[in-house]
Amino acid sequence: MEPKQRIEYSAITDRPRLSLPDGKRMAVWVIVNIEEWDINSPMPRTVLTPPAGGAPSPDIPNWAWHEYGNRVGFWRLLKTLDRLSIRAVLAINGTAVGSYAPISQAALDRDWEFMGHGYTQRNMQKVENEHEDIRKTTRAIEDFTGKRPRGWLGPGLTETWETPDLLVEEGYDYVCDWVLDDQPVVLKTRTAPIVNVPYTQECNDVAMMLIQHHPASEYAQRAIDQFEQIYEDAEDGARVMALVVHPYIMGAPHRAPYFRKALEHIAAREDVCFMTGEEIFDWYQQQR
Repeated sequence: MEPKQRIEYSAITDRPRLSLPDGKRMAVWVIVNIEEWDINSPMPRTVLTPPAGGAPSPDIPNWAWHEYGNRVGFWRLLKTLDRLSIRAVLAINGTAVGSYAPISQAALDRDWEFMGHGYTQRNMQKVENEHEDIRKTTRAIEDFTGKRPRGWLGPGLTETWETPDLLVEEGYDYVCDWVLDDQPVVLKTRTAPIVNVPYTQECNDVAMMLIQHHPASEYAQRAIDQFEQIYEDAEDGARVMALVVHPYIMGAPHRAPYFRKALEHIAAREDVCFMTGEEIFDWYQQQR
């Protein structure tokens, strides 16, 4: 189903006003992406270009660059989230749930939400059986947490023409791949609708650090600027802002302080609430 068949155009100025509980003005949610990169496959991203070119296997430098995030970087980010009492959302590959069990356990202990992020870190258009990939991801999260995931984030925001349909059929309530609004929006599927919860490509460390090659300080500056503008916009009705981090990127020693700076700035506003994806979904359903 093509985009124009899934979603109708809607100007944010023409919608009924949305109101958050307790007089809050806007909601912010923090998504921590935990991925498992297969040492026997080409690396999803690279920090070092192989000296002879091509795609060497094994690619130790780039695999290790990512692995640092799960060994060290995650725990650095976790300290900031704990200090500010923020419940984050763990977007996690199905295989990573067990491979990085201490991370999964830390999130479970803190009552974070687990969100499906593909069974492996692969483009969903290259997965042999997308339906089975979604099922295996769901099963891995449910087996570890005792709860089925309600939200889905495609690896690299990738989808096929069928993805939203399959997600609904597997019991998912919301998806994050359609980064096109500051409020939740409803997507049509071949059965029941699914809600897209606002995600971000702009306040996303992959875009800023790896694609645009900004200095580490850009994360804090952009997050604060984006927050202030959306906060102002929210005078006309509640808005949602996402902050996205990957431990191998923002968990690096020279970047982690800027993640902390951004969150401290946001947390200082008493009329802003931190929510999880499922909390945003439930709130929006009540508003509808």
